[in-house]
Amino acid sequence: MVTLGSRVWCRVEKTCRHLPIVLNTVLVFSITAEVSYLVVVEAPLEPELKKSDWSSTWKSIHLFAQYFMLVNITWNALLFLKTNPSIRGVFLGGDMVGQGWRYCYTCETHTPPRCSHCYDCNVCVLRRDHHCVFFGQCVGFRNYRYFLSCLFFMWAGLLYAVVMNAEVFIVILKEGVTFHSFMLLLVPWIMLVTGQVTAQAFAFAFIADTCVIGFLLVSAFLFFHVGLMVRGQTTREWYSSRRPYSLGILANIRECLGECWFLCWICPLIPSVLPGDGIHFKVTGSLEPVR
Repeated sequence: MVTLGSRVWCRVEKTCRHLPIVLNTVLVFSITAEVSYLVVVEAPLEPELKKSDWSSTWKSIHLFAQYFMLVNITWNALLFLKTNPSIRGVFLGGDMVGQGWRYCYTCETHTPPRCSHCYDCNVCVLRRDHHCVFFGQCVGFRNYRYFLSCLFFMWAGLLYAVVMNAEVFIVILKEGVTFHSFMLLLVPWIMLVTGQVTAQAFAFAFIADTCVIGFLLVSAFLFFHVGLMVRGQTTREWYSSRRPYSLGILANIRECLGECWFLCWICPLIPSVLPGDGIHFKVTGSLEPVR
């Protein structure tokens, strides 16, 4: 018999599992709204430029770039969640079992090289890289392209937001910096609790700080995964210092992004067929960890 406590715990666990996705969505759209406000209302242009036709053109270009990045982030994220990287629906039996294959006692099947079991998804994932907490799904063979593209446009969008906030902040500095404005950017929560600033000023300061911190974190994550891609590694192989499947820089990129690797990152609608099947991999080095 299921107790009330168990049912409550299951409900809380399911809610918390989707919490990172909700927070990510709120932050992305909050940053977009804040930057849109900065472009439309607080655009850091010289007074003579604000009165010219260039002002409208400048705002249109910035808004187009911003929403182009937002659409790409959203679309890639949806395709990432929709694309199943697991072994479900994949035939793994027959005479294919060979070097590098293992038996998963949880899934009760033989699994190919670079495939491992995810206890969060409760299934084995082809060319598993890691379980992404922010999306609640594993990064694997079929959805790695969408993961990298989403990461790239998040990085570009945060960089854009940081630049826009910096330009506005420079304009404020020209008018004179005060201890109040400095503390607002440094500790916005304390300024709000003590009643030193309005809720609107706190919201802009908090989002500006979030953009900077988010940009630094996403930059580290993006550059790490780009490094893995060009070396032909997964995160697990990086931990064990192995590079047995590296085919060269261009071939490694093609393995992750597909045949149209040079163009597909611009838009998720551009087709780019992956050269492999996620089961067979050409071994070019030692399968043993480097000591």
